Amino acid sequence: MENLKQNPIVKKLGLNRILLVCVLILMFLVFKVVLGNKFPAVDSIRSTLNYVYFLGFLSLGVTFVIATGGIDFSIGPVMFCCALVSGYCMTSYKVPCAVAMILCILIGLCFGIFNGWMVSYMSVPPFIISMASMNIAKGIASVFTKTQSVSWPLGSDPVNGWFRNLISYKGFPVGLVIFLAVAVICGIILYNTKPGRYILCLGSNSEAVRLSGVNTRKWQMLAYVICGVLVGIGALFFVGAYTTVQPGYGDQYNNEAIAGCVMGGTSMVGGLASIGGTVIGVFIISLLQQGIMAFGLGKGQQMIITGLIVIVAVYVDVSARRRKN
Repeated sequence: MENLKQNPIVKKLGLNRILLVCVLILMFLVFKVVLGNKFPAVDSIRSTLNYVYFLGFLSLGVTFVIATGGIDFSIGPVMFCCALVSGYCMTSYKVPCAVAMILCILIGLCFGIFNGWMVSYMSVPPFIISMASMNIAKGIASVFTKTQSVSWPLGSDPVNGWFRNLISYKGFPVGLVIFLAVAVICGIILYNTKPGRYILCLGSNSEAVRLSGVNTRKWQMLAYVICGVLVGIGALFFVGAYTTVQPGYGDQYNNEAIAGCVMGGTSMVGGLASIGGTVIGVFIISLLQQGIMAFGLGKGQQMIITGLIVIVAVYVDVSARRRKN
C-alpha cells in the first residue's frame, strides 16, 4: 500500500479519488448486471446526470462551509425557496425568465449573507442558525406561493423554454460542462487564492489565524456567501431537470449533499477539503439514488442508506485523523 501511495500518478491524482472512481464504476457495473433491463445504461446515465447537476452545486457550496469547521443544514430548503419564489414571480407576475434566474441566485446569496453574518459576526453556532434558516426558507416559500407548487417553463415554451439549454442542448450535456467548470473555479478559489487558504486555515485552527492578525470573521462569512450563491445556481438546475417544486420540501438533499462532500475527503471538523473528491462523491450518491429506485425501494429506504453513508464517511474521517495524531 505504501508503494502504491508513493507512485507519482497516485500522488498527483490522490489515492482517495482513484478509489472513489473505482467505486463509481463498480457500482454502475453491479447495478447493470443485477438489475438488467430495469437499469438501462443510457437512461440511467441521463437520470444520474440530472441528479448530479443540482446536488453537485449543493455539495460544492457546503464544502466551503465545512472547510471552516461549520455546517449548513439549510441548503436543501433554501434551494427550494429560491426556485419557488423566483418561479412564482415569473408565472404569476410575468417577470422575464432571465430576471427570475438572477433573482433565484440573489435569494441564495441573501441566505448566504444571513447565515454567514449570524455565524461569524453574531457568534451563533452554525448548527442553530442553519436549522433556523431551514425553517425560514420553508416559511418564506410557503407564504409567498400560498403553499402552491410552481412549475418552470418546459422546453417547448416558445418564450422561456430556452433556459432548459442549461441542462441539455440537442442531447449534449451542457449542465455537466457548466458543473465541472464551476468545480474547477471552486478548486482554484480554495487552493490557489488567499481567501481559500484562509478558509482552510479557519478549519484547522481559527484561533491561531485570528492571533496572526487575520480578519477571520470576513473569511468565515465568505464561505457561507459562496455556499448561498452555489445553492441559488443549484436551484436553477433542479427546475431545469425536474420542472416543478413544492413548498415544504428539500430537507432530504441536505444529507445527500453532505454525504457527497464528506465521502470525497472533506473533513467534518474542517481544515481539509477536496473539490475533486466532492465531485466524484456527488456522482456516487446520484448513481446510488438511481440504483435504489431501480430496485423498487422507497424514499424511506433511500434516506436510511444515505444516513448510513454519512455515518461511515464521518467514522472513516475521524479514524484517519486519530491515526495521524
